[in-house]
Amino acid sequence: MNTTPTANGSTNGSTNGHDHVVEVKLKSLYYGPFKAVRDTNLTIPKNTVTAFIGPSGCGKSTVLRSINRMNDLIRGFRFEGEIRFRGKDVYHPNVDPVAVRRHIGMVFQQPNPFAMSIFRNVAFGLKLNGYRGSIPDKVEEALRGAALWDEVKDKLKASGLALSGGQQQRLCIARAIACEPEVLLMDEPCSALDPIATLKIEELMSELKKKYTIAIVTHNLQQAKRIADYTAFLYVDRSQGGRTGYLVEYGPSTEIFSNPKEKSTQDYVAGAFS
Repeated sequence: MNTTPTANGSTNGSTNGHDHVVEVKLKSLYYGPFKAVRDTNLTIPKNTVTAFIGPSGCGKSTVLRSINRMNDLIRGFRFEGEIRFRGKDVYHPNVDPVAVRRHIGMVFQQPNPFAMSIFRNVAFGLKLNGYRGSIPDKVEEALRGAALWDEVKDKLKASGLALSGGQQQRLCIARAIACEPEVLLMDEPCSALDPIATLKIEELMSELKKKYTIAIVTHNLQQAKRIADYTAFLYVDRSQGGRTGYLVEYGPSTEIFSNPKEKSTQDYVAGAFS
């Protein structure tokens, strides 16, 4: 890994020898007058899991949502810098954010299936995007991809809301991958789940990365150790009363957790502060 210290002392990183799907070059990100995140640069390699870790309020989810422009939906949002997907800046004025989200899907913290059947939940995006193939076949493929098919194949007409929390989250993953995005963003996808359901989601992510590139926000350091190929540690700049998040260190998870270069990273992974 190459690391480049920034003027403010944070250490931003990149990965070598990989096909980089996403390149984040975030200078400043604002909600109204509030600067939420600054100086966060990293690259996300193809067919890997990248974990964003750090204390609450450091901007993990904000950075994740900026990758597919979900923050555009928040009043007062302003982004300075660029995020490149396959070499193209997703914030270019000529780029349609809806098109960006077709290529970069999202799974949220709380499972959010629609109030409709399991089948229609998965088929929703396909119909919205004018899919011309066999929708039943594609629904089955997505449910199999989300490791849910065997559990729901005999009740596809049942409401998605009738599933357990873990099943609902896998249904949301099926809905996301049905449209075949290249990148899948997951914002704390296991925080509302029990340990058994969490394990299933983790096993699923390890399988999904064979086909997709995954970025995940997690507060669970053990989870990041288990599933992430790369880890980005963000912290909060509280100097002069500020509370702006920034990237401290990024690199292979084995390095971040066993031999971090920055003192604040060392303290955080050791549990010295949260």
